[in-house]
Amino acid sequence: MLGAIIGDVAGSKYEFSNIRTDKFELLSKGCGFTDDTVCTIANMDWLLHGDKNDPLSATKYLRKWTRKYPYAGYGGRFFQWVHSENPRPYGSYGNGSAMRISPVAWVADDLNELKKLSDTFTGITHNHPEGLKGALTIATCIYLAIHGSSKQEIKEYAIKQYPEINELSLNDLRKNYRFDETCQGSVPQAIYCFLNSNDYEDCIKTTISIGGDCDTTSAMSGGIAEAFYGLPDSLKAKARDFLNPEMLEIVDKFYSTFVVKQ
Repeated sequence: MLGAIIGDVAGSKYEFSNIRTDKFELLSKGCGFTDDTVCTIANMDWLLHGDKNDPLSATKYLRKWTRKYPYAGYGGRFFQWVHSENPRPYGSYGNGSAMRISPVAWVADDLNELKKLSDTFTGITHNHPEGLKGALTIATCIYLAIHGSSKQEIKEYAIKQYPEINELSLNDLRKNYRFDETCQGSVPQAIYCFLNSNDYEDCIKTTISIGGDCDTTSAMSGGIAEAFYGLPDSLKAKARDFLNPEMLEIVDKFYSTFVVKQ
């Protein structure tokens, strides 16, 4: 959703040139959407127009959008999957599962449906247990935030999934955290940054400041932060300048269909 998309766009500038500080303009020249945004919009399109119970339908929409934008920065195995004649899940535990999952939290009526939606959209590629876990954990944190859980309640849930969150420190992450494309090595860090933020913008800046795969970790933390804090109108307006009309059409329809009811 826009929280994840803004995180992706803001972090794109620093993904391969980590900044290690939170003193920077959030959306600036040199930023742009990446595969995180493309796959998140594919998820929204699937939830709007596809069969939410059918992995083949999820596959159709994910391939539709990634083929529209072939140079968005996909991983090698995912790119092969996109262009395969007979796409099959390939046992991935990469964080691509968690960066694209935020929309399902706004559609699910309960935690059982949330798991079904998350596993369906994730399992078409990232069917490794850690890939499924990473996506579902991010989706559940968002769901809990949407439905009024406190930050402490979200933390208690997240720590059950990733106990190492309790051992993380912002100073240490800024000094020592490195690029890690796995769910195991990025989902806990993204959640930690949300838990240690004061508002949406602070969450994204904090996430980018730890370095690493910061467009993707910011997409994850940004999805949670949007649900918990809401988005400033100024950021929502500025984010639209980075998206193409066909993307905005899906975003606007998704918000009017699913988010206004919350």
